[in-house]
Amino acid sequence: MSEDISQLPPQVQQRLLRLQQVQQTLQAVLTQKQQLELESTEVDQALGELENLTESATIYKSIGSLLVKSKKDKVTVDLNERKDLLKMRINVLGKQEERLRTQAKDLQTKLQHDLRPISPPVP
Repeated sequence: MSEDISQLPPQVQQRLLRLQQVQQTLQAVLTQKQQLELESTEVDQALGELENLTESATIYKSIGSLLVKSKKDKVTVDLNERKDLLKMRINVLGKQEERLRTQAKDLQTKLQHDLRPISPPVP
């Protein structure tokens, strides 16, 4: 396969490499976005559980490997802030995903154009 690539013009080789890079970056962005969406779902579930608790309920908040006793309103505020931050990061990754998909599509179109067989002139 590498022999086939080395026979291509340098411009086409560069486009192929760029397409690979864009696809790898896109995959990384999608993975990050998926992880953040999962965390956002967990925050929503925690907020839902907090709504069912009374103000006097004992609540423990995870800080690293420790569980620390905390107040319901403080935990609710912290979770809402975390939810807002996650939403913002997910939106940023979504925009980055769109941009990368557009770049990949453009590169694929150019590569298809570059690699299409050249038909001989019709006599």
